[in-house]
Amino acid sequence: MGHLKNHPVHFQKYRNFFLRILPVYAAYKCKLYPEQKFKEYSMWSYISAFGTSPKVEIEQFFDQIGEVMSHNLSESVLHRLEQHQSDGYYTMLVSGAYEPLLHSVTKNVNFDFIIGSSIPYTDEILPKKAPINYIYGERKTAFIHAHLSDTEVDWDNSFAYGDSYTDLNVLELVGHPVAVNPEPRLLEVANHKKWEIM
Repeated sequence: MGHLKNHPVHFQKYRNFFLRILPVYAAYKCKLYPEQKFKEYSMWSYISAFGTSPKVEIEQFFDQIGEVMSHNLSESVLHRLEQHQSDGYYTMLVSGAYEPLLHSVTKNVNFDFIIGSSIPYTDEILPKKAPINYIYGERKTAFIHAHLSDTEVDWDNSFAYGDSYTDLNVLELVGHPVAVNPEPRLLEVANHKKWEIM
């Protein structure tokens, strides 16, 4: 949101986003709006602020954010990733973030496959009221299973890393779940289940 608000070209779009999200955010904070629906609405509101912008313009915007974010990636997690790759593991990045942002952030990081929330362009243009398929919670595991449907997976010897309570479904898929700088709800689960915490 900060990048949008302070962007030299797109800063005016922040106002559209903010006005659209404010009443829903208030309802969510008052526990009148479910968390998953709020996150979906937030994702839709954010990308909708771009109106009918062309794909190239939106991807350039996310590329700029990714360039900044790439400098803040966890060195310890990157080291683990490299170790898993050298051990012959198939690696996936699964996130609710928009796919162009994920590809930008990981430009210098190798993953075998990336799953993120897609932006539904029509003829290289963002249509009005574009439906967003937000990758969240159980949807993450559904996309993982769909991608690996033709592969025999040794789940007991697989690893998963997550920082949010919404990553719980993915963490519970594997024999080696790791909570990374976890939010309080996930930290509580990780401590209870004696998972590794980074």
